Amino acid sequence: MHEAERGLFDLQQGRPLHVVPTGVDHQADAVLLAAVDGIGQETLERLRAASDGTLRLAVTHHRARAMGLTNGGSPRALSLRLRDGDGPADMFRLSSAVGGPPVSSLDVRDASLAETGGLLLARLGRLLPAVVSAKVDATPSAMLQRLLAEGSVLRVTTSQIEAMQQNARVGVIHVSEGPVPLEDAEGARFMCFREANGVLEHVAVLIGDRASWPDPVPVRIHSACLTGDLFGSLRCDCGEQLRGSLRYFTERGGGVLLYLSHEGRGIGLGNKLRAYALQQDGLDTVDADGALGFGADERRYEAAVHMLRHMDVERIQLLTNNPAKVRAMEDGGLTVVDRRPLYGTLNHHNRRYVEAKVRRAGHWLTDMLSGALPTK
Repeated sequence: MHEAERGLFDLQQGRPLHVVPTGVDHQADAVLLAAVDGIGQETLERLRAASDGTLRLAVTHHRARAMGLTNGGSPRALSLRLRDGDGPADMFRLSSAVGGPPVSSLDVRDASLAETGGLLLARLGRLLPAVVSAKVDATPSAMLQRLLAEGSVLRVTTSQIEAMQQNARVGVIHVSEGPVPLEDAEGARFMCFREANGVLEHVAVLIGDRASWPDPVPVRIHSACLTGDLFGSLRCDCGEQLRGSLRYFTERGGGVLLYLSHEGRGIGLGNKLRAYALQQDGLDTVDADGALGFGADERRYEAAVHMLRHMDVERIQLLTNNPAKVRAMEDGGLTVVDRRPLYGTLNHHNRRYVEAKVRRAGHWLTDMLSGALPTK
């Protein structure tokens, strides 16, 4: 798994990877690939030089559906043959822009096992989920052997990538903790947790004396939102939910806020800003994520369950409007005794976002939508 972790770092740095499917029968399907996100002309030339010059673009089934390449049937990633003259800008547009070339003009097939592994690594690294690949011989060329020997290119197997993904779901490690006095809760304490694969860190904010917490314990599972939590963005209601939950904990005599590294519903800050640009052009929040190759919600909540269990919290009052969070806690063996809604302020910038959460994801926000909009 060490190789997969380094492979993820290499993709984030714009370096190519030699991905080899696990199993003798698949050795002929090895590829040299690189992430579209941040790819440069030099990397493209290296991919072409190590193969017969034919490059392919692998995209997720979400992106394929947004391009009109699938009707939503089998959730398979697809691979598209690129034109000889395509450069980094062309590949980025093909991976993320609304629309695309006519389907009839594309050489399309299911993504190979190696390409799918590359897509998985890109998603784990919060990159745009699209990779450029070049098929290489089962016996690497002299040039590729030299690059592998000198460490310029890393070889990673698909089983190593899959093991890294599974390890992210095993649990979290308690890293450190310390007092962090807050404006409305001077006795607050922060606990830092790291996922088992070392990629993401999460924080638990403990309000009040743990020995006197209410039963059930008030809990807010809050996905990090730099734009809303820190800068007060009007596109969402995240900042108001964050501060409202902390005030509620103080009023109730204690509670726990789990601040998870789930920026943009799990797609990362860079992709979230790309989605904002697509929303500006008319897409709702779900379709914008789909156009970038992501599902409607990429978040998982195993880390939240493990964090609460570390604190010996089993019975909770969950502050949420999201049915998926309730299901995740119950599936994790926790008892959700009560659910409390948590609303922000409806405005002209976030109304379509709130409507999409109700219509596309089933969030309990009907009462919020029934309120009158403030005057411009």
